[in-house]
Amino acid sequence: MNYFFSKKAIPNYSVWAITLMSSYVMKISDLGKSRELIYYLVSECMLWFFLGVLLTGVIQIGLETFTKNKKVTVKALYLVLLMLIASVIFNYVFWPLIDLLHEYFLNKSSYHGKFATRIFNWLNWIIWFVSFTAFNLYTEVKEAKMKNLVLQATLKESQLNTLKGQINPHFMFNSLNNIRGLMLEDVGKARQMLTSLSETLRYALTQNSITTIALEDELEMVEKYIDISKIQFENRLHYETVIDNSSLSVQIPPMLVQMLIENAIKHGISKLKEGGRVLLSTKVDSEKLFISVINSGVLKKDNKTTQVGVENIKKRLELLYESKAVFSLEEREKEVVAIIEIPLL
Repeated sequence: MNYFFSKKAIPNYSVWAITLMSSYVMKISDLGKSRELIYYLVSECMLWFFLGVLLTGVIQIGLETFTKNKKVTVKALYLVLLMLIASVIFNYVFWPLIDLLHEYFLNKSSYHGKFATRIFNWLNWIIWFVSFTAFNLYTEVKEAKMKNLVLQATLKESQLNTLKGQINPHFMFNSLNNIRGLMLEDVGKARQMLTSLSETLRYALTQNSITTIALEDELEMVEKYIDISKIQFENRLHYETVIDNSSLSVQIPPMLVQMLIENAIKHGISKLKEGGRVLLSTKVDSEKLFISVINSGVLKKDNKTTQVGVENIKKRLELLYESKAVFSLEEREKEVVAIIEIPLL
């Protein structure tokens, strides 16, 4: 019944309605105005419309039934065959009924000629075929786009989950390495660091199932990570912040700032004997959130590291914001500057 009471029936109803309107304009001007003419036109309209919709609906049902999972050429052959059958029914069933109505209401023979009837008949089928094909094409393209969007969303979600799975192991690997270094030097500090690590990981795990969090919540995690790092680096690590209060409620991907800070310490401060500073700043400007992390050191690619953090940041920003988010990493006067621009949604 989909081809009679759903969007699939739109070509059928619209084509036959348009055909009837154009036909009746001609008939009214040709036959004049009378009560009998009105009766005839109303009866013909009901019969024409009902049989036209019925026949085209049957063709659609036949195509769906006999050409399911078939090639385009097979579908085309069935369509031509079904249209020929419907045309025969039109010529030998439909038009004789119309002629009977004409003779009954108007008391005179029908003026429909056989040749004119066939031309008009095929004209109707051609109009219907074009409408039906265009509607089907539009529907298929629309459905394909929707499926593609769903597929892309599913793929993005899968990729994001994979990337999220890299965050905690990466963070934990670095922290455990730090704890291992302290075990032989200061057991008390190592114990304290383990406690801080467990609190940080507990927080991180609660955020692993969501796509975005408020920057304010992210900064809490950063502070805990800095506490862990200061146990190892002591006075070698100087951490500063310049936070725009208007940025605190902005939603960002979880662990984004934490990974910037982690990379700044691991690839910057840890390489300097005298240590250095890490400056975190945020601001909102021109409908964008700017996150900047500046650390002492030089931008030097270390072949021994996998650069998981930087690549993770780039991929997540691309998946979530496409080209609307920008990530840059460069060296300026013996300092490494990482800047992220995120559009305000």
